[in-house]
Amino acid sequence: MAEPGFDRHEWEAEWQGLEPLVVDSPAEALPELDRLIERMLTEQGYPTTEEHAQEAADPAIVAEFLEARRLTTVVDRGESVDPGDIGAAVTGYRNLYEFLLGERDVS
Repeated sequence: MAEPGFDRHEWEAEWQGLEPLVVDSPAEALPELDRLIERMLTEQGYPTTEEHAQEAADPAIVAEFLEARRLTTVVDRGESVDPGDIGAAVTGYRNLYEFLLGERDVS
């Protein structure tokens, strides 16, 4: 059994490690943010696919993740993206991170 709070400490350390990349090159940070948030969602029992989004206790959480992931995929494919879309993906991941740590509501 994991030590209580271990996941939270690990997630916080990982997020803090990503912050410089988010500041310097947000587009490059997106895949790393996606992996962290997907792991956090999974470990807290949230689905991470559209097929199961409606099964979630709060489908809005999954919808925010899927939108950030969609934007991340567009960037990863090298498609032309508005910088605002990159910012929206980072903001979506940040909102989810804070929600999953219990620091904010996602609406």
